[in-house]
Amino acid sequence: MRKIILSILGILLIIGSFFMAKGIVDSKKSFRPKAGKVVKTVFTEVVQNGTVPIIVAANGNLNAKQRVELFAEVQGVFKTGSKLFKEGQAYKAGETVISIDASEYTASVRSAKSNLFNLLTSVMPDLRLDYPEVFPKWQIYLTEFDMSKSTLPLPEMTLENERFFISGRGILTSYYTVKNLEQRLTKYRIAAPFSGVLTEASVTEGTLVRSGQKLGEFINPGIYELEVAVSKTYSDLLKVGESVALTTLNDTKIYNGTVSRINGRVDQATQTIKAFIEVSDKNLKEGMYLEARLDAKNEENAIEVDRNLLLEGNKIFVVRDSVLEVINVNPVYFSDKQVVLKDVPNGTTIMSKPLIGAYTGMAVKIYKNQKENTKG
Repeated sequence: MRKIILSILGILLIIGSFFMAKGIVDSKKSFRPKAGKVVKTVFTEVVQNGTVPIIVAANGNLNAKQRVELFAEVQGVFKTGSKLFKEGQAYKAGETVISIDASEYTASVRSAKSNLFNLLTSVMPDLRLDYPEVFPKWQIYLTEFDMSKSTLPLPEMTLENERFFISGRGILTSYYTVKNLEQRLTKYRIAAPFSGVLTEASVTEGTLVRSGQKLGEFINPGIYELEVAVSKTYSDLLKVGESVALTTLNDTKIYNGTVSRINGRVDQATQTIKAFIEVSDKNLKEGMYLEARLDAKNEENAIEVDRNLLLEGNKIFVVRDSVLEVINVNPVYFSDKQVVLKDVPNGTTIMSKPLIGAYTGMAVKIYKNQKENTKG
């Protein structure tokens, strides 16, 4: 009897546990609400085709338009001048930049001039007797002969016999020897060809300068040129004399330049043409990095949009009846951030800002608080 009762209780316990477990499982069920359809908001603009200026961007470093590399043509000791031969030193036009000790060479020049003077003195008696009509001009030349100054040109010889007489006495040979020595003597002093500043100094005062040695570089800091490479596509559109806007990297300053020269040869490696832009400003320095914006041409019946809006190279999204669609366009020019498009019908509503996850047929709504914009 006891076993029967225990068996019944065990069966009842199992049945109760089953229903209790079922109740617990049923209580864990949750009902998810049906997901609603999300409609994203887009920014749009209405297309109005117009004239879009094609601006070609280029960049480069400034170089002085007037530049002179200083080389020694003679040998000697570099003499100390009124100004130190250092980088950044300014000189006026005609002012001595480099002076090399020429005392030894000067003595040679004076010796040659003395020989010329002696030859002239020796022929004067014969000139007085044989050619009295030309004697006065040679007498004046001899009187004005100065050993400390540059040798004056010989008197003009109008008579054939006079020319033969002077040449036969070795006066012409001696004269041109002196002029050659005097010309070389001028190379011991290097003067500034224009007002400018020394940008490189390779020697110091007191050192021995050798012939052919580079001494430094001298530039005019008032006028610079910017060399830029422009695509050959726009080579026929650039013209000498066109105005160009030049900006620094951070766009803090704008300078006005002018296209001064255009190379006539296309670089085979890059298929570009070099253009040179002349610019002048007291705040500019050689080597500065500038960006140029060249006005290449005006594209008619076109619009300019963000490059991120272009799909597959020739498509953009438009909004029609709150649904995104794709139309074909004709891109004619690409810049770093913008693209110029043609064949976009007037009045078409296009997206003005990219939308992540956009696709054809996507339902959207136009942002109502945006300004009434037209893209042209």
